[in-house]
This record gives sequence, C-alpha cells and structure tokens, in this order.
Amino acid sequence: MIRETIVTTVSATGGVHIAPMGVREVEGRVVLAPFRPSTTLENVLATQCAVVNLTDDVRVFAGCLTARREWPTMSCERIDCVRLDGALAHRELRLAWVEDEQQRPRLHMDVALERTHAPFRGFNRAQAAVLEAAILVSRLHMLPPEKIDTEMSYLTIAIEKTAGPSEREAWSWLVERIREYRAGARSTI
Repeated sequence: MIRETIVTTVSATGGVHIAPMGVREVEGRVVLAPFRPSTTLENVLATQCAVVNLTDDVRVFAGCLTARREWPTMSCERIDCVRLDGALAHRELRLAWVEDEQQRPRLHMDVALERTHAPFRGFNRAQAAVLEAAILVSRLHMLPPEKIDTEMSYLTIAIEKTAGPSEREAWSWLVERIREYRAGARSTI
C-alpha cells in the first residue's frame, strides 16, 4: 500500500525542501523512493533524515507541483529537519539503508518519532480528486494527453459537487499547470 504524504527534508546547508511523495512501509520501516535526480534524494543522502507529514490540506500537494513550495514549517524534536507546521501528524525518520536502483533508489528509514497533532476526519471527494490530479500532474511527461483529459474530466465532477475554497484553489493551480505544460512551458516540476 502506498500512502500519499508530504516529505520534508533539509539540505546540508539547511535549505528546506517540501515534496509530495507516496511512501510504503516494509518490515516496520518507512520506504521513500524518490526518482533520480531529486532534491529529496540528495537531501536524505546528505543529512540521513527526512519527515513524512500527513495533511488534509490538499493545497500543499498541488502547490508543490505548481511552484508553490513555501509552506510554514517548524523544527523537529529528534532529528535535524523540519516538519509542516499544519500537519495532522508527522513521522521523523532516520536513514537505515539504501537499496540502490538506477532510476529510483529505495531509502529504508527508521521511525525516530511519531506524533499526532490533530484528528484526521477523512477526505471529501474533492480532496481526493485534487490528490489524484496532483499525481497526474507529476506524470505529465509520462502520460498521453488523452489519459490526462479523461482522468481530469472525471475528477472535475467531484470538484464541482464537493469542493470548498481550498480545494478549488488547489484544483485551479493544477489545471493551470496542465495548460502551461501543453503550451510548451515544460519546466521541471
């Protein structure tokens, strides 16, 4: 099972990086699998730590994929990293070992600390639609345009029926990113 999270890391010089990432658990460890090249990968290898943040603010997912990576953070308790200030829960992780792969190494991480800050009340359909659209946007370079169009058309139904202001804002960022990509502004995400 893959859980959609926000991973925070810091560089060797203290620069904060925030990225959406699906994570797995294998034999009691959290496994991160960032693509090469990746700021997340570079940071974890340099500092030996990361944080998995659980949030229901889908703007963070959409924002990270649309050049909106400035989200409030705060220091961690047990590792030299930061977590999202508004996270519902977070897990502070230490690198245990690396399963080296050419395209997507797997970083096996031990949990140093786990905290819950607020209850998770579940996603509404619009929040789930934004998460799915964010995944599509992260794969624009890999998926055929017809697939993107079909999926976005279906996801629009949930947005129209159940979205609040935050979900509409996040959705608009993702729709604009797709337009930009198709117009030739194919900068890296």
